[in-house]
Amino acid sequence: MKLSLAIVAFALAIPMASYAQDSTADSGGKYPNTFSSGSANVSPFTNQSKRFNDWSISAGVGVPLLQSADLTSIKNGNGKNLFGYSAYVSIDKAITHAFGINLQYDRGETRQGWFNTKDSAPDASAVGARTQYDAISILGDINFSNLLRRVDNHSPYRWALHGYAGVGTIAYRAYQKDGTNRQTLMTEVKPFQLGSMFFQAGTGLKFKVNRRIDIEGRLMYVVTGDDEFDGGGDAYSAINKRSEQVSDNFFNATLGLSLKLGKHESHLMWHDPLQEIYYKLDVLANKNQDIEVCKKGDADNDGVCDDWDRQLDTPAGARVDGAGVALDTDLDGVIDLYDKCVTVPGPVENNGCPVATTGPVVETETKLEGIEFDLNSDRILPSNTPILNNAVNYINSSNGSYNVIGATDTRGTDAYNQKLSERRANNVKNYLIKNGVQTGKLQAIGKGEKDLKYPECEPATKCPEWKNRANRRVYFEAK
Repeated sequence: MKLSLAIVAFALAIPMASYAQDSTADSGGKYPNTFSSGSANVSPFTNQSKRFNDWSISAGVGVPLLQSADLTSIKNGNGKNLFGYSAYVSIDKAITHAFGINLQYDRGETRQGWFNTKDSAPDASAVGARTQYDAISILGDINFSNLLRRVDNHSPYRWALHGYAGVGTIAYRAYQKDGTNRQTLMTEVKPFQLGSMFFQAGTGLKFKVNRRIDIEGRLMYVVTGDDEFDGGGDAYSAINKRSEQVSDNFFNATLGLSLKLGKHESHLMWHDPLQEIYYKLDVLANKNQDIEVCKKGDADNDGVCDDWDRQLDTPAGARVDGAGVALDTDLDGVIDLYDKCVTVPGPVENNGCPVATTGPVVETETKLEGIEFDLNSDRILPSNTPILNNAVNYINSSNGSYNVIGATDTRGTDAYNQKLSERRANNVKNYLIKNGVQTGKLQAIGKGEKDLKYPECEPATKCPEWKNRANRRVYFEAK
């Protein structure tokens, strides 16, 4: 039974801790105190990044009272009110703001029976006893004040209710004194034996004196699991037959101090994460800062603020993308607002619709346009294919010859743009020849940035992107 009790107690004493100290550090170089927290940056989980102290040393003194035994310290038929003494010292480690583990050493003496063993027996039938004990235990520490703290409690707190439970080993020597006034050692138990396991649990109320010191009052209940702890002798002695319990248990009321160790402003067990939230909300509430949307307005009324509108002169009624640029679904250089064939590419001159080949081309100022290029590229785009195929039909049906003229926008140097325009013209010329146009009918000419379709786009930043794209083109001109 004692072994089973120890296993259950151990499970209660050491619950799984999901989160330890957060690894955030104050960006201003100072760690926040108990009642406030600055804006924090994520940092590695190291000892240097900790924001709170999490170690402390505790010590205290108290009074043990045997409560459940054949000889007791409480006047209940098996004894009178007799007070012993106790003391403890512990090393405490906070795992989270609501849970910690303590390694504790207890030493004390209980006094039980019908008289104090320091005094003479009042009569021949009276029995008194005392038990000196030493105990080492591991205690789980639950901070109920942090665990169950009300979310609407904005005030910082100095009181905290704790709960303790744990197991350990206890060694003791029990003495008995009878009517003959002789004091006899009845039982002695050595530490760290299977039969020396014990369990204790209780509660404590802490008061925060300052950032270093806490005062705590505790009331612990100790279950020894031993019927001979009270000094009644072996389990079958006349005294131990008076009651049926098999475990001599006692209360231990103590008053102690805790010294918090570390360089930080506050201890983890006094940290309330909700206070950080309230602090930040208060800071935001105190900032009377109006957020102005569309500071520069929306000049073209396209629904995209001028602060991030890439096309500030969108025609009225045109559909735009998230950057405020008018949509051109078929990428033929005619925005959807003016494109009569929205999904089929076609030249600008034909309102974005492809032109059917119905006969010979009139060789006056005939131009085939709409072949545009990406920035800094001479690659023929898939959207250009229908236009180029139409150009093949036009040129083959014509008796004349054509200049294939390449152009760029105004970004880049003159020399670079000249070579880029020549590459564009030659790529289009080669495409047409591969698709059946006679070589002698075509001549590739590069004009660089000197032949802008939209001359006002000098420099390019003055124009929306669709106009700059229209400047990056190849067109045909009859010789």
